[in-house]
Amino acid sequence: MFRAGVITTLSPYFAIVGQAPDVEGSVAMIANTKPDVVLLDVHVPGGEGGGGAEILAKSQPLSPDSAFLALSVSDSPKDVGAVIRAGARGYVTKTISGDDLISSIIQVNEGYAVFSPKLAGFVLSTFQGTEPAQHDDELDKLSTREQEVMRLIARGYTYKEIAAELFISVKTVETHVSAVLRKLQLSNRTELTRWAADRRIV
Repeated sequence: MFRAGVITTLSPYFAIVGQAPDVEGSVAMIANTKPDVVLLDVHVPGGEGGGGAEILAKSQPLSPDSAFLALSVSDSPKDVGAVIRAGARGYVTKTISGDDLISSIIQVNEGYAVFSPKLAGFVLSTFQGTEPAQHDDELDKLSTREQEVMRLIARGYTYKEIAAELFISVKTVETHVSAVLRKLQLSNRTELTRWAADRRIV
C-alpha cells in the first residue's frame, strides 16, 4: 500500500520503471531497468538480511549510473550510517511531504546529497568516521520502543510527530516518555536532550 501511494504521488512527474518487494527482486529490477534514481527503504526483506544497504551494494556494479535515495520510517544512526556507507546519495524519512519527496528525487538526480534536516548530525558523524556510543548501562534500562521515543524526543520531535513516526497514539507516547524519565531519573525533556547529547546518541 505504501509503494502504491508513492507511485501515485510520483507518476505525474517521473517515469516509474519498476518496483520490487524484496532484496532479490530489487537487485534484478535495477539491473534490468537501469533507473536514474532508485528510491529504496532501509528495511527490505530477503537476500542476506542487509536490506537497503545490501540492495545498494549488489546493484551499484550492475547499474553504476543510478543514484540511490533512501526513504524510510527509521532515522536511527545505525540505519542512516549503513545506507550512506553503502553509497546512498540521500536519506529522507516517510514523514516527508509529496512535494518535498519530488524535489529530493530531482536534486539527487542532479548530483546533490539530500537528507532530512533532523538527520544532519548522523550524516556528519558518519562521514567523519565517528559513531554514537554503542553500550550504556542506563540506556540498557530502556525497552526498544522507549529508546526510539527517547531519541525522537531528544531530537526535538513533538509528541504528535513521534506518534505519527512510530504509528502509535499520543497517549502511548506520553506513557513511554514518563517511563523514560523515571528510569533515567530525569525531570523533563530538556534534561533528557542533554543526557542523550552527552552520550552522543541523539
